[in-house]
Amino acid sequence: MKYRKFLSADKNTELDISLLGFGCMRLPVIGGDMSKIDEAEAIRMIRYAIDRGVNYVDTAWMYHGGESEKVVGKALRDGYRERVYLATKLPFWLLKKPKEMEKTLDEQLRRLQTDYVDFYLLHDIEGSRIKTVKEWKMFDFLMKMKAKGKIRFAGFSCHGATPEYFIRLLDEHPWDFAQIQLNYIDQEWQAGMEGYRYAADKGVPIIIMEPLKGGKITDSLPEDIQQTWARLDADETKRTPAEWALRWAANLPGVMTILSGMSAMPQVEENVRVLADAEAGALTDGELAILDEIADAYNKLILYPCTACRYCLPCTVKIDIPYLMSYRNDWELYGHNPKLRAEYASFVERKASLCTSCGHCEQACPQQLPVMKAMEEVAEIFG
Repeated sequence: MKYRKFLSADKNTELDISLLGFGCMRLPVIGGDMSKIDEAEAIRMIRYAIDRGVNYVDTAWMYHGGESEKVVGKALRDGYRERVYLATKLPFWLLKKPKEMEKTLDEQLRRLQTDYVDFYLLHDIEGSRIKTVKEWKMFDFLMKMKAKGKIRFAGFSCHGATPEYFIRLLDEHPWDFAQIQLNYIDQEWQAGMEGYRYAADKGVPIIIMEPLKGGKITDSLPEDIQQTWARLDADETKRTPAEWALRWAANLPGVMTILSGMSAMPQVEENVRVLADAEAGALTDGELAILDEIADAYNKLILYPCTACRYCLPCTVKIDIPYLMSYRNDWELYGHNPKLRAEYASFVERKASLCTSCGHCEQACPQQLPVMKAMEEVAEIFG
């Protein structure tokens, strides 16, 4: 496993962090129910990764309906906690009063079966939420938790922000690190490469999330994109789309670790293998040019860049919004294939036509997607 250097904001602590971080938002589940984690398999996967050098494990309060932190706590028993740097996040937008912040952290420590968290993030600072961050003096709270020994390093995650917004957040405080969505398709989306470069110049370590866009850029590839991949592999050792995406992220020297939400052991095995030898600056200009070509092709096909983070759930009428978003995108990706209509009729229990346009989903969406419009389109296309 390759490692990158982490240097704290006060320059007093330097750590070696594995280039692959185990993201615990997409653990294996039972019966398709995201709140029912297959604990035995999840623990096996997490420990497999740690045994092969992964030392960064990331979870959050809301992942898997609140079950992720609990399973991670179980996985880190038997001496595994001492072998990793553990990260979780404060869901401040779910709280009503500032005094609930430490109570929430204490509950997270209980779930995780630990006395402290190494990397603690203000989860998903977006739009108007920055007002709450300032009014509740959350950075001061993080410093107090540091002093109490409950956390070691303070950071934040940012999903739907513009580069300007992200840069402003970086300049607000001496953060130890920041976490953004970034992949070869989304170079100009959210914080994007502009935000990444600013953080790198500022010396703030960056954690990348969604390097595979929730699997959207690795599964069921359109024919023209398959042909482009074939050209890329013609004179190289054959690599999967997932491997190329991970190597693109690893190519960036300012990236501390790359989070991957792995739901099956083969994914863990592949990611461990890939990031065991990935180096910053290793991709050639030709390889990067073809990746840019693939990104352009994808961006022309994908209407709604949903990553299935599931922040929009629960829906007030129990629609599985990310699932229906995938149907809308697939309708374009696969050339209006009528088989999609048959699948929709057979497999989608709660149809898009049930949407009441209440707007809760759009308020919660970190990508700021027009979810209600998309649901109207799904209902029109699929019935």
